[in-house]
Amino acid sequence: MKVQILLEPSEEGGYTVVVPALPGCISEGDTKEDAIQNIKEAIELYLEPVEDDVLIMPSAEKLELVV
Repeated sequence: MKVQILLEPSEEGGYTVVVPALPGCISEGDTKEDAIQNIKEAIELYLEPVEDDVLIMPSAEKLELVV
């Protein structure tokens, strides 16, 4: 999966990273490399399914989709 990230220097030092396609998915790091590694982890957590987020509908068909 490819996603675009925006890497911006922070006023306090370090970098802030935002994923425009994933609202609220933001991270930071002291170096560009740290920031990129941290946003990779944030993306994985953002996309990880959480049981509380799943609305159970008895008549729903469960499918898997590769993106």
